[in-house]
Amino acid sequence: MKNNKQTISLVLGSGGARGYAHIGVIEELLKSGYEIKSISGASMGALIGALYACGKLQEYKEWILTLDILDVVKLLDFSLTGKGVIGGDKVFRIVENMIGDVLIENLPIPYTAVATDLLKQKEVWIQKGKLLDAVRASVAIPTIFTPKEIDGRYLVDGGVLNPLPIAPTVSDATDITVAISLNAKSSKKYIIDIPKVEFDKKNKIEQVILEMKNRAEKLFLKETKSEYGGMDMFDIMGRTIDTMQNAVLECKMAGYTPDIMIGIPSDACGFYEFNRAYEMIELGRVIAKDYGI
Repeated sequence: MKNNKQTISLVLGSGGARGYAHIGVIEELLKSGYEIKSISGASMGALIGALYACGKLQEYKEWILTLDILDVVKLLDFSLTGKGVIGGDKVFRIVENMIGDVLIENLPIPYTAVATDLLKQKEVWIQKGKLLDAVRASVAIPTIFTPKEIDGRYLVDGGVLNPLPIAPTVSDATDITVAISLNAKSSKKYIIDIPKVEFDKKNKIEQVILEMKNRAEKLFLKETKSEYGGMDMFDIMGRTIDTMQNAVLECKMAGYTPDIMIGIPSDACGFYEFNRAYEMIELGRVIAKDYGI
């Protein structure tokens, strides 16, 4: 499958924290000599794709891998406005410092961020304007991140209507289309070797996130976890989004089929387990090699 001269259109799917796997796959694609000539992404796929397109993916990777427990506490920007649990401003200030005031039309490769118009219930392709605004709109997971207003439209997560946006790349003059789905069904179990320092850091951050989740949950639910099979509010929302996106993906795939489909298992990690960055990046790398990349 390897061809060191092939140019590719890269499609990066949505799937919450599993989106970190995109980084590992991209690194393997580049290592094997593929040339990424265009990117289309939804939600986390839009974020990772934007960072690559503007040359800041390595900087972002280094940042997420060096986050410690105090950093996480500072970044948790809870919003009680009723529009979303997390405002996201603190995280996006960091991302803004990396990306800068870049316009999509000035990027070295074509880029599309897919979002959803909440009022008109339509899929929106953002292919011009501020890159940061496009990403902010595409990652606005309903009930979690507050919607992003652009030109009078209230935009949320692109994965709501198109979790794997292949259509924007159909007219690309590239050799092949490579799509990375974060909702694959797989019986294969991958064992990722996690260094002790990463394992300890992950567990500490997990405890902080769990405490924050419990506080947020008390604002909305009176029932206990035992009444929902041990799932908390965020688990339920994450599974609901995954279920919805799986159904939508099946319909979308019937119309557009990529040349190479790389599947990250939907059970690789929970939708909101952003403390597992190292593990997911390495998983993406391992799975890319499994696909012959």
